[in-house]
Amino acid sequence: MRKTIMFRSSLAGAALAALLLPAGPTPAAAGAAAGAKAGTTAASPVRDAEASPLVSTEWLEKNLDSGKLRVVEVSVDPGVYERGHIPGAHNVAWHTDLVETVSRDIAGPDKFAALARRLGIDRDTTVVLYGDNNNWFAAWGAWVFAQYGLVDTVKLLDGGRKKWEAEKRPLDTRTPEVAASAFAVTPASTALRARFTDVLAVARKERNEKILDIRSPDEFSGKIIAPAGVPELAVRAGHIPGSVNVPWGKAVNPDGTLKPVEELRKLYAEAGIDGSKPVITSCRIGERSSHSWFVLSRVLGYPARNYDGSWTEYGNAVGVPVVNLAGTVWGGK
Repeated sequence: MRKTIMFRSSLAGAALAALLLPAGPTPAAAGAAAGAKAGTTAASPVRDAEASPLVSTEWLEKNLDSGKLRVVEVSVDPGVYERGHIPGAHNVAWHTDLVETVSRDIAGPDKFAALARRLGIDRDTTVVLYGDNNNWFAAWGAWVFAQYGLVDTVKLLDGGRKKWEAEKRPLDTRTPEVAASAFAVTPASTALRARFTDVLAVARKERNEKILDIRSPDEFSGKIIAPAGVPELAVRAGHIPGSVNVPWGKAVNPDGTLKPVEELRKLYAEAGIDGSKPVITSCRIGERSSHSWFVLSRVLGYPARNYDGSWTEYGNAVGVPVVNLAGTVWGGK
């Protein structure tokens, strides 16, 4: 039994019969309907988790001791994990573990395979990602994992750290030890990632795709280049021509959970995104947009790619079209 900061309520048996999310249409139900694998695998700790891109806090607490489950924290703020994390959770630093630290790129095949092996992750392991800031970088992690073929087995904890802590569920300060896996190296898929040339082709109306800019309205209009205090900037403000703006936070409830499926469909449909055309999600450096990518792709089942170059690449490029509604130049008034 793990030693925890708070007393953990007695666990139910490992065979929990249903994923415990609110009644009515939920993102979990939509994920199943959108084409997640049906049925049960022997490796899955609980049958109903197999069909959903989300797991609830209640489900996770009742399944923490499953041998085929790995819980991984990917938070923005340093030190959050060390102050207390979900028992058994491993810490992954998005800015070193999930990216190449010299070139601007996601972790290459060898680096990702080494990470998966260190975490004891195989292709039949159920992985639950969570983090602070309503799962910003946990969603980034899910996007990176998906490029290496880990899609249906990778879930987000609905509500992330925020909901887990609000419900006073157990926290631990120990770093877990697991046996290394033999995760096989594979090339990263290109199907889930948009490049600069892709968005430029959409901006020039050479490709019939939608660009969803999920930044704040002030960033989208060009009033500001980036949120206050962030280091990654661009020399131009505004947005990619033809893109629509639905701030990522509109998909989230006050407790950090995702809104019901029908609300999500309506939210994006009002901006002209209904799954009938491929969507490219974009923000500043690709982290907030990975959250919206997860909602569109994994929850709603829409064809979507994430543009991790985002505004720090596009807004710094020479000779590209830009829409700047605020009329700012070089960040000035």
